[in-house]
Amino acid sequence: MKQGLSLRVSQHLALTPQLQQSIRLLQLSTLELNQEVEQLLDENPVLERADDSVEREAHGLERADTPVAQDEADYEYSSTPASEGPDETAAVTSLESEGSWEGDGSVDMSPDDSEWGGDAPARNGAREDDEADATELARSQESLQDFLKRQALSLRLSAEDSAALQFLIESLNEDGYLEDPIEELARSLTGEDPEHEEAMIAHFALALRLLQSLEPTGVGARNMAECLRLQLLALQADAMRGAASLPEPAVVAQALRMIEQPPELLARRDLRKLAQLCGGSEALTREALGLVARLEPKPGRRFVNVERNVIVPDVLVLRSGSGAQTRFRVQLNPDIMPRLRVHDIYANALKGHKAGGREGDNYAALQQRLQEARWFIKNIQQRFDTILRVSSAIVERQKNFFMHGELAMRPLVLREIADELGLHESTISRVTTAKYMSTPFGTYELKYFFGSGLGTESGGNASSTAVRALIKQFVNAENAKKPLSDSQLSEMLKEQGIECARRTVAKYREALKIAPANLRKAL
Repeated sequence: MKQGLSLRVSQHLALTPQLQQSIRLLQLSTLELNQEVEQLLDENPVLERADDSVEREAHGLERADTPVAQDEADYEYSSTPASEGPDETAAVTSLESEGSWEGDGSVDMSPDDSEWGGDAPARNGAREDDEADATELARSQESLQDFLKRQALSLRLSAEDSAALQFLIESLNEDGYLEDPIEELARSLTGEDPEHEEAMIAHFALALRLLQSLEPTGVGARNMAECLRLQLLALQADAMRGAASLPEPAVVAQALRMIEQPPELLARRDLRKLAQLCGGSEALTREALGLVARLEPKPGRRFVNVERNVIVPDVLVLRSGSGAQTRFRVQLNPDIMPRLRVHDIYANALKGHKAGGREGDNYAALQQRLQEARWFIKNIQQRFDTILRVSSAIVERQKNFFMHGELAMRPLVLREIADELGLHESTISRVTTAKYMSTPFGTYELKYFFGSGLGTESGGNASSTAVRALIKQFVNAENAKKPLSDSQLSEMLKEQGIECARRTVAKYREALKIAPANLRKAL
């Protein structure tokens, strides 16, 4: 075997710590980014939040990794598309040229040390002082437990019964059901004392009856059948008192018998089988089934904390003008942009400071923290700049949606936006995941604007999103007594020039949470 030396030239992508952080921040949602910022603020003494009174330096972060231009921030259809930005490969070169987190030997004050995000309201439009915050409104919503406790204040109970009622209220789940048997609840409080346990069960039994007498009707039920029974008994009591616009007693009695039957019969709305099991005519059973369908199976539904469902958009699309003069402006949401800067005291202390020994080690560690803070601010700005550029490109491609709604959505894939902006397809995927855009038609995830295409008779493509919207429109306009089957919907789409198989229609219908035709049929 002959040994020798050879020279070979090759290229490879080096994921520096800065690039790794940039990629990681890009794929985080707004909530996760806030958690990341809070964590770094706790760990890095050099990084701090910018105070409202701090004046931003004139040069700001203009020299940071290719920030978006003003005309890109306020995008209009009449303007040219956003210029292509650097891909991850270009970012590696830029990041490596700046030095690593270990310190580049420079301690001079950098333009990057100024705050970032401080001028966001001025750049994107001032926010009205009296504008309501969705999260604050969500927090102010009364919970089911608070609503029940307020009603319990009007009851004259002993201290033991009142405590038992409060305990049961706290034991309810978010739907208003009491999942644990009262015997287990009593045993968890009394331990191995049988006499005490028996007394506690008696208090809980009384408290349960009181709980089930409170509003909303059906609260405190152990299962759905009991929940529906409580609501039907309340209707029956109101009917016996002669209350107006209530179902007839015979219908309520039939409904009470029906809810005792296997739940799959109610789900299938099997009138013939229910009529045989419960007695009575099919007409009476049909009325009773309609009554059951109007009941609330989850009494605590309207008290569920809506804060978890609040979506704060990352990007705002503002519409101005009308007709041919309609324009859309794309801007970042100033409420989600963290305002960070490097701590002036630490940065000035490091400026021109040289030390050796143990003090030198402290100096090197602090310098590393300073470099980390600078890179974190740069990467956050790059994250928002990329989100803005991708959003602007989406608005340009889907301008018909912003004019006419989801029926005008066109097919769009990640590759189209990636090629237009000069970014990698994986970057577009990260940007469009868990990022939201506020539009004139509602708030949507950026991924919503991407969809595959279905063939048309004219040889073009129709967006799957537009097809789903068309199916929803057909179902909303159908005859409730003769609902459209999946095959009929497929034929109607073909009449519109869209080739869509029955199984595809069924998949889209299920995605829209539309029941099958047999369950949509009016009784």
